[in-house]
Amino acid sequence: MQPEIRPATVDDAEAGAWCHLLCWREAYAGLVPAGLLLERTSDIDRRISRWRAHLSEGRTRWIAVNPAVPVEDRVAGFVGTGPGRDDDAPVPFELEAIYTRRAFWKTGLGTRLLDVAVGKQPAFLWVFEGNAQARAFYQRHGFTPDGTAKYDPYFGLQEIRMVRH
Repeated sequence: MQPEIRPATVDDAEAGAWCHLLCWREAYAGLVPAGLLLERTSDIDRRISRWRAHLSEGRTRWIAVNPAVPVEDRVAGFVGTGPGRDDDAPVPFELEAIYTRRAFWKTGLGTRLLDVAVGKQPAFLWVFEGNAQARAFYQRHGFTPDGTAKYDPYFGLQEIRMVRH
């Protein structure tokens, strides 16, 4: 059964934070050194606080929910969007984050989340250069690299910007 997709509320902060950290662990295994990845994904209280703050501020987050499972597995995926944060944003709308748990990879959940949050409108995003699976997903949905790159100090990886006009 596919999870229900709905807007996140402040009450979803804990489940969303668990999904966020677990998705990082699953998606970045092999990209980020294991010790650093564990360090960056171990502070659930900090992540809950960030989710709570962002949702309280009205940031747009959609979640894919499985309500009948433990809180750490309740959210199967999420997507965040907003106005472009780059000074040289190629289009006004940014796909800030989109993740699904490994169990939902290649099930269509990522596409459903993207369709709900972004639709067909022009958008840009940042993705780790070495994340071939994510880059392929974005390319299937019309995003292409625009030649802009930056270093992500949190995970120690190079990111590239992808745009869909």
